[in-house]
Amino acid sequence: MLFFGQEVLDNRRIDDSLSVQLISTMDPDVAIKSEQFHLDPKFEGTLQQQIQHLVSQGVLSGRFLPGERMPSSRKLAEWLGVSRITVTLAYAELVANDYLTSRGRSGYFVSESAPPPPMLNQSEGDRQDAVAWDEMVSSRYSYRSSLVRPSDWRDYPYPFIYGQPDARLFDHDNWRRCALEALGRKNFESMTADPYEQDDPKLIEYIVRNILPRRGISAQQDEILVTMGAQNALWLCAQVLLNKDRVAAIENPCYPGLRDILDQTGCQIAEVRVDDDGLPPDELPGNCQVVFTTASHQCPTNTTMPIERRRALLNRSVEEGFVIVEDDYEFEMAFQKAPTPALKSLDRAGSVIYVGSFSKSLFPGLRLGYIVAAKPLIQEARSLRALVLRHPPGHIQRTTAYFLSLGYHDAMVNRMGQAYRRRRSVMDKAIRDHGLQIASGGSHGGSSFWMRAPEGVNTSELALKLRKSGVVIDQGRAFFGREDDNHQFYRLAYSSIPSARIPEGIQRIADVIR
Repeated sequence: MLFFGQEVLDNRRIDDSLSVQLISTMDPDVAIKSEQFHLDPKFEGTLQQQIQHLVSQGVLSGRFLPGERMPSSRKLAEWLGVSRITVTLAYAELVANDYLTSRGRSGYFVSESAPPPPMLNQSEGDRQDAVAWDEMVSSRYSYRSSLVRPSDWRDYPYPFIYGQPDARLFDHDNWRRCALEALGRKNFESMTADPYEQDDPKLIEYIVRNILPRRGISAQQDEILVTMGAQNALWLCAQVLLNKDRVAAIENPCYPGLRDILDQTGCQIAEVRVDDDGLPPDELPGNCQVVFTTASHQCPTNTTMPIERRRALLNRSVEEGFVIVEDDYEFEMAFQKAPTPALKSLDRAGSVIYVGSFSKSLFPGLRLGYIVAAKPLIQEARSLRALVLRHPPGHIQRTTAYFLSLGYHDAMVNRMGQAYRRRRSVMDKAIRDHGLQIASGGSHGGSSFWMRAPEGVNTSELALKLRKSGVVIDQGRAFFGREDDNHQFYRLAYSSIPSARIPEGIQRIADVIR
């Protein structure tokens, strides 16, 4: 359970280097001893939340039995080295949730009606599966051309990892206020009711009136569908538009997740090599039905498709009758100069499907995006979404709607743009000072550089070697087709690394390459 806005909470975090020494006790009046409490330095929450977690998990695991007496708030505070008010507040919440009960001056006890531990009929070692799961499971979805990065990349001092948020730039206080507002009584219906296939009207209204006009797009509310991020939006488009008899054209290199999505449809995939101006319309095959593009900020090269090429792509779409799916990610990060209008804004024939996301401007864990398209496609995608997940959570939609409409989002994007501009400048200088090669230009901003390694350097091997120096990069192989064994490129992002660490990190990359 999360607690917002409680100023009395002891919000201190335990420093990783601090070892908490617990004082053993032999108090005969306390059945639960100090050895059963241990604070985790990496616990993601306040001390109060961690104490609640320790007690509730002790009850649910069967280590703390109904009727057993808990240590007093004063004694537990001494054991753990925290303030007594922190323990008192944790105990109060545990009483409210029926994990503990208070018996006046006698103290706190494990509640007789606390949630029982799960019943285990047999141990893991005794179980023998009667199903041949290796044969039963189709394994159609296990293979993914995902980026190879360590799960503990945050522990590395020089993480040049793309698409990850920097907690120092996020507006925690105002997001918390919006979350509280969305939990209020006046929003109870929107948060708790099941709207079936519909989306939060406040969020849709803001997208229509504020976000889309900035990209030059005009749309009606029934031409918009909220999705669980851009990945889900691309999946919905692919499922609705493609089958084994149709051809989809994609950029090469491109977002790895898109290639995996298209594989599941069984469609024929035509890969078109991008140049310094993005996707060349003249290179598209004559038999494609759907074209996927990142025109404004090509993934991963960062190139921007010029207006003339955009018009040529749209004209060919009209002439040949294919649909264009435009993934307009990172458009808010065009901090170097004014962003180019979206491809959708130039569309007069209704052939462009626009995919947007809040992952880069808010945070990727939000999992919130949207599709803007003709009503027939939105209707079909809405029905498909309903079969899979019904709709994105109401509380998330309403919280985001408040954060957007109250101006917090725009202010945060402005701060992020300033920080990214500084980091980009520092990284650009460090790259040039150490003789590294930027592979593409023409970017209006964004949060990364697309790099080319010297001849003979395998960037997949380079990425592994760099980890020994505390550096994490995105190797470029995953962005290319499976038949294109390209290990020459890599990506350096600056969204999750402070400016002060960039020069040293770039120097380490240069040293390992040399």
